[in-house]
Amino acid sequence: MRRFSDDWFVVLAVILVVAVGLAGCSAPSNSATAPAGPVNLTGAGATFPAPLYTKWFDEYNKLTGVKVNYQPIGSGGGISQITEGTVDFGASDGIMTEAQLTKAESKSGPILHIPMTSGSVAIIYNLADLGTGQLKLTGDMLAGIYLKKITRWNDPAIVALNPDLKLPDAAIAVVFRSDGSGTTYIFTNYLSKVSQEWSKQVGNATSVKWPGDIGGQGNAGVAGQVQQIPNSIGYVELAYAKQNKLAWAKLKNAAGNFIEPALAATTMAAEGVTLPDDMKVMLTNSSNPDAYPIVGFTWLLVYVNQKDKVKGEALVKMLWWAIHDGQKYTEALTYASLAAPVVSKAENEVLSIMYQGQPLISR
Repeated sequence: MRRFSDDWFVVLAVILVVAVGLAGCSAPSNSATAPAGPVNLTGAGATFPAPLYTKWFDEYNKLTGVKVNYQPIGSGGGISQITEGTVDFGASDGIMTEAQLTKAESKSGPILHIPMTSGSVAIIYNLADLGTGQLKLTGDMLAGIYLKKITRWNDPAIVALNPDLKLPDAAIAVVFRSDGSGTTYIFTNYLSKVSQEWSKQVGNATSVKWPGDIGGQGNAGVAGQVQQIPNSIGYVELAYAKQNKLAWAKLKNAAGNFIEPALAATTMAAEGVTLPDDMKVMLTNSSNPDAYPIVGFTWLLVYVNQKDKVKGEALVKMLWWAIHDGQKYTEALTYASLAAPVVSKAENEVLSIMYQGQPLISR
């Protein structure tokens, strides 16, 4: 009987050793396991993906208890706040400039652009009796409107392209983003590609000197202005056009086809694009014949070297969840899911995030 007890004691000891060893192993890389104790993360920036981020952070909180407080203040604000270290992550639809990168990295080291999703910038209008997809525009026309060179809806060029529409003899009220905006970055990147005049006179940035007329704060502000002002035109992320029941134009793409900003056309814009490891790449004016021409990635801006281990671990787990399980929420909100090659690049970026030289997550 004593021998049986001794043997059983040995078996229990072995089991305990194995259990302790397993407990020390890294969790699966796609785990959304909650950290010990409550953790709050803060982020700020782009309004472009705000409807999706609101959904993500609510679902992630339900899964893990981690609360993510995200303020959609515009990409310019997101870049400023991550640079100053007042948030755990920034968000931008525009690639940081060399000057912005130098300033941020001089304070806290290398910073990553991690793609979360992509979306279309819809050209919205408020014209009596004209519904979604009825108005056709080219890139040159759009540049002309925003340069204030095409000023009336019955301009001969617009009428010639839309012979079946009854366009009003009315001034075009041009609405633009008044804040630093990644949506503006995507929009002006497109205009700079299709119009040399735009490229030389205004250029591509999150904030530009607009020739006129009416500014709106955030995507919601532009959508609200267009909704309220007859004969107006503006640019917003597609979800805001849908939420406000605003009509959008068909745009002529690089292949000569007129395309609406639908989900499939958004996805097509990323096909055939060479993806750099740092994922700083624009998708506008795609050569794909089925692509909508004003499409862009939106990124979370995260420092490689985290200063707080607990927050850093919570952040990398949230990021991993977003680029994997979180993608199932994109299409319902009219954003495009990340393609497999994009996910692979994003994974490598997340895996590079460290605390005191040690990775915070492993495969």
